[in-house]
Amino acid sequence: MLIEPGAPAPDFTLPDQDGNEVSLSDLRGRRSVLVFYPLDFSPVCTDQLNVYQEVLPEIQASGAELYGISVDSAYAHRAFQQQLGLSFPLLADFNPKGAVTKSYGAYLEERGHGTRALVLIGPDLEIEWSHLSPSPLEIPGANLIFDALEHQPA
Repeated sequence: MLIEPGAPAPDFTLPDQDGNEVSLSDLRGRRSVLVFYPLDFSPVCTDQLNVYQEVLPEIQASGAELYGISVDSAYAHRAFQQQLGLSFPLLADFNPKGAVTKSYGAYLEERGHGTRALVLIGPDLEIEWSHLSPSPLEIPGANLIFDALEHQPA
């Protein structure tokens, strides 16, 4: 079950595509959107992250940062980020596999990877909003992110 609004964000420290560690504590004081997605280089994930890249300046103008999270390695993330021209960090929930994704309730045990979910973390590191796609094949539209940013307390 996906983490719900009002819950404290589960702590994490994960490497990004360049091997730099990103921790939950680094997100304090600003709003952050965690984008859980199944796998780098899959066609649907490629489409999803391309959409978010297109609207990234608007997300940032709304006062939020975006972070992609999947069970792929930092090396795969780097290649995926370069291929797509993504400018937001991709965090590797690789070892132990899916531990952070599980802590947020976005892991598909039977498939061995995350599902498609969006989680908005407030400046106080509390969950403000979350969305679970009905299917791993269904991309959560960027409009959901904008609606959450607009309707949640800043």
